[in-house]
Amino acid sequence: MSKEKQTTALTERANHFPEHGPIAENGKEILLSVKDVDINFGKGENIVRAARGVSFDIYKGETFSLVGESGSGKTTVGRAVIRANTCSKGAIYYKGVRISGRIPHSLDREVIRNIQMVFQDPAASLNERATVDQIISEGLNNFHLYKNEADRVRKVEKIVEDVGLLPEHLTRYPHEFSGGQRQRVGLARAMVMEPELVIADEPISALDVSIRAQILNLINKFKRERNTTCLFIAHDLSIVRYISDRIGVIYKGRIMEIASSEELFSYPLHPYTRSLISAIPLPDPRLERNKVLFTYEKSPNEEDDAQRRLVMIGHDHYVYGNEQEIEEYKAVREKNVPLKTLLIRGENTDVSQEAAVDTTPHEVILDRPIHDTGSPWLVLLSFLLPIVGFPLAHIFRKRNYIRNFKACRKGAIAGVSCLGLLVLFFIFLILITLR
Repeated sequence: MSKEKQTTALTERANHFPEHGPIAENGKEILLSVKDVDINFGKGENIVRAARGVSFDIYKGETFSLVGESGSGKTTVGRAVIRANTCSKGAIYYKGVRISGRIPHSLDREVIRNIQMVFQDPAASLNERATVDQIISEGLNNFHLYKNEADRVRKVEKIVEDVGLLPEHLTRYPHEFSGGQRQRVGLARAMVMEPELVIADEPISALDVSIRAQILNLINKFKRERNTTCLFIAHDLSIVRYISDRIGVIYKGRIMEIASSEELFSYPLHPYTRSLISAIPLPDPRLERNKVLFTYEKSPNEEDDAQRRLVMIGHDHYVYGNEQEIEEYKAVREKNVPLKTLLIRGENTDVSQEAAVDTTPHEVILDRPIHDTGSPWLVLLSFLLPIVGFPLAHIFRKRNYIRNFKACRKGAIAGVSCLGLLVLFFIFLILITLR
């Protein structure tokens, strides 16, 4: 379907959602569409621009992950979808109907009914004074999604068993559970409503590694069995790689790159995406210690933002940049050669590829010797004997005694400087005497 047809399918005002959303050019149904959304907090000089020009589509039945560092605006966008945050600009559409801004009460109830959220902190998101039965049944009671009391009990017990809890847990309170069990309660509270879209806001960040896998398996289970669409918010690319159909990378409130999971890991074109991939920990301690980390420190300013935009370069791959950068990204992608994103010191690596990172020597803290203290005695020794301090600093640098190297270099430079000043002073005195 053409872009024109897709645009006409978006409705600014409606009292109810249609049965199906608009169809994209690839033939998939668009369940959620975020269009050029800005989200600001505060006013005047104290304004905080949490999201700027955010745009992406989520297709029905897929898991779309929003990934970025802390403070990048992931949760802010997720809360805007459930209407907890207001949009300063742009619009959010669900099944082609606008749900941001002022909407009819009937449509607001349908948003609550069809879009549910699993929060990051399983302790803070549950009412400590309510039992598990009351917590899970709250949505059912508000929308009366049961025929009678027996039907309500059956639905609650069924969803509790689906998330791996027992019926006897229904009479307990949240403080009686572990973190993983509380997160299961939060997931059951969301899924008992049978929503079409679930927003999972870092649901595993506060859990142990073994429990994380169980929660992820539950999310995948509901996706398979109920065809549930999921917006998964996280900061760890190693996790979202295996549960996501598509991934959006966000940095300082802007979408930097959108692609399918395998496409993003095979062709990470934007430098910020490569920095996130390079931060994925390796299971081998030796490789992890010698891994070259790539840090993306470029802060986009207002002048750059006016020239940059999110552009599709083919293969359903979107990258943020100006015209010159977009052309470079297209040239790299057209080569159809997977990019190397991991460099290990001491191994023969091809750094000529577009994704190769800076391989200049770095100060590695993890493999620093135990006696590398940077003792002030080394500073004093190098100050008094600069001719010894400089060779000693070279030896320390070669053996990775970074603090000792800096101490010797600092003392030697100070010693040479003082010696030079003394020489100039004596020359000055000699010139005065000769007069």
